[in-house]
Amino acid sequence: MSIGRGASASVSRVFGRGASAVMRKEISDHFASRRIMILVSLIAVAGVSAIYVAGMTIRDTVAFAEDGAEFVFLRLFTTSGANLPPFTSFLGFLGPLVGLAVGFDAVNGERARGTLSRILSNPIHRDAVLNGKFLAGVFAVSIMLLSLTLLVAGMGLQLIGVPPTSEEMARILAYTTLTIVYVSFWLAVSILFSVYFRQASTSALAGIAVWLFASVFMPLIAGMAADAAVPLQENPTALEILAHERIRQGISRISPTALYYEAAASILSPHVRSLGLVLIEQIEGAVAGPLPLVQSILNIWPHATGLVAGTLVCFAVAYVGFMRQEIRAG
Repeated sequence: MSIGRGASASVSRVFGRGASAVMRKEISDHFASRRIMILVSLIAVAGVSAIYVAGMTIRDTVAFAEDGAEFVFLRLFTTSGANLPPFTSFLGFLGPLVGLAVGFDAVNGERARGTLSRILSNPIHRDAVLNGKFLAGVFAVSIMLLSLTLLVAGMGLQLIGVPPTSEEMARILAYTTLTIVYVSFWLAVSILFSVYFRQASTSALAGIAVWLFASVFMPLIAGMAADAAVPLQENPTALEILAHERIRQGISRISPTALYYEAAASILSPHVRSLGLVLIEQIEGAVAGPLPLVQSILNIWPHATGLVAGTLVCFAVAYVGFMRQEIRAG
């Protein structure tokens, strides 16, 4: 794959001389990589299975609930079956593996093969190498996720026979963008470990450990911390329950996985009006109905900002470490 000359010149001006060449080379390697294709195929099979179960569930439902009858197509992404979770759960759990697979050997792999010094011997700035690798990873992830979303959406259209409205298409596009940001965060994490660990296997294991901690152990830690701070007795009061849940939710939101799940629920479920605890006094007098897309985006803006900030911080730390490292000729 290649990008146009104008785009190449723009990339080189912004991200350093030679960034476009590195980007083109990395994009070609990503789409020819067997490990990435295997992971994407695994997610595609899981996603298609989830969409099939969701579509059959929707078809077998005679009467839809009143609060979501006008958003039938979006239910394809959030409806779970008896044995399969929804499509969003598969992407939230398996999507980080794609980001980790793309970047875990981005730098130490070049160093181990002795090609990093050869790349830098050309008229290519050192920062252009890391910038080009990150941009190529984001581009490859974007193409893969967009293709997967179109695939499952097309399959869902065949199953339920109900075309999406413009509002639903906009929400699906917003959800895809959110997923790209989420996977790009894990790409930045993998590049960070690739810079600071000499062995590719070590950086891969470190990335998987962080992924498991954020996805599996962080909710457990949040629950235990909430129980220790505000233990709930046999008949807890409303204030105790509220304090307990606020602590649990606040700690769990340290995890990017929790941020992604909450944001995806708000985007794909227009009737989700708040991502925190809501008291009865706060909903009295509220007009029942779905939120417009702009309000849903404002609802998840802190979550999206947190994911983008985490991505930038991880890449910045990797950037500083890479610029300070000594590159010896192999």
